[in-house]
Amino acid sequence: EVQLVESGGGLVQAGGSLRLSCAASGFTFDGYVIGWFRQAPGKEREGVSCISRNDGVTYYTDSVKGRFTISKDNAKRTVYLQMNSLKPEDTAVYYCAAQRTTRSFYCPTNGLLYANWGQGTQVTVSS
Repeated sequence: EVQLVESGGGLVQAGGSLRLSCAASGFTFDGYVIGWFRQAPGKEREGVSCISRNDGVTYYTDSVKGRFTISKDNAKRTVYLQMNSLKPEDTAVYYCAAQRTTRSFYCPTNGLLYANWGQGTQVTVSS
């Protein structure tokens, strides 16, 4: 059974940093693309970042470029999202998602293309 568990969320002041973790179990980790998504109250889910199965491709939505960094530790089966210079508009529930793929450089940003989701972790940035 595929399991994804997010952690690392919390309350931080604007300009601060958080590192989210997504711990994976139940599947062949290096056979999956991993994405981070977020959903703020009253808004649609947004693709924030993704990393391809071979780590060769990463994606960031424009609003987080230069501030967020996605990385993966295959030995720990964990994907990280380092978030720096946080802004109040980054406030949301953050989810990680995984999708099996044979394509090494596949890195979709559409949440509908991911079959496996974590429970989410709340990030709140105060002004």
